[in-house]
Amino acid sequence: MEENQTMVTEFILLGFCLGQRIHVVLFGIFSLFYAFTLLGNGAILALSCLDPRLHTPMYFFLSHLAIVDIAYACNTVPRMLLNLLDPAMPISFRGCMTQTFLFLTFAHTECLLLVMMSYDRYVAICQPLRYSAIMSWRVCITLVVTSWACGSLLALVHLVLILRLPFCGPHEVNHFFCEILSVLKLACADTRLNQLCIFAACVFILVGPLCCVLVSYTRILLAILRIQSGEGRRKAFSTCSSHLCVVGLFFGSAIVMYMAPQSRHPEEQQKILSLFYSLFNPMLNPLIYSLRNAEVRGALQKALYKESHSQLL
Repeated sequence: MEENQTMVTEFILLGFCLGQRIHVVLFGIFSLFYAFTLLGNGAILALSCLDPRLHTPMYFFLSHLAIVDIAYACNTVPRMLLNLLDPAMPISFRGCMTQTFLFLTFAHTECLLLVMMSYDRYVAICQPLRYSAIMSWRVCITLVVTSWACGSLLALVHLVLILRLPFCGPHEVNHFFCEILSVLKLACADTRLNQLCIFAACVFILVGPLCCVLVSYTRILLAILRIQSGEGRRKAFSTCSSHLCVVGLFFGSAIVMYMAPQSRHPEEQQKILSLFYSLFNPMLNPLIYSLRNAEVRGALQKALYKESHSQLL
């Protein structure tokens, strides 16, 4: 590196390069989405803890998915909202690296949690008599801890590889948060090792888990078709279809973002794709599960009835 080059100490997040009026409109819309995300996932988390009927492995995994979705939104949305009001507001280098690390941690963890949830549904439908033995609480806790640990370790690898790079300018990140691909474009060194690591991680954390999910649900579908009872078939399909909606939204947007050739997706389109798995998916997950799951709806109605009854008394 040349001696007259200075190291970058802060970045400017360009966000959505639109007019001030559009920024105000987006601020209102995204603030509403953010509130729905926190409220919806918070409700699922509270119901999973408070209602004894939801103390099952399925809702144990769902509660951790809600935690990840809340963390996703809290990591990226507040900063995005601030930048909509003040586009020139900088973020420190440490703050940017922290945001990147946390985002990758939550993304990796969600991928693995979705695999665990598909395995839980496979055991519940294909091996119902052995469900309690296979999906014991010890196994469930181990799977969740493994998901968080692997997600954090993979994110740490990416962070270490980024920190070895010099950043000497420019300092403008063409994104609404410190997304790893956008940050790497500002490095003043060869980033091929980083790109290779990202591709390998995508194969391990996106393609591999997606294949496992598809295999699980193929076997689940075959098992559902063999169910004699129409009501049993409908209940099993309803539960699994909600999970497939979440899987399709998350894996679809992430694979297009990180595995498709970058030239096919201009930077503005990449920002829209990022919105799907950083804001829209966390907001839609509780809606998909609550609207398509009778147990969650029942627990919510019971909680609301208790609240209204206590107020009347």
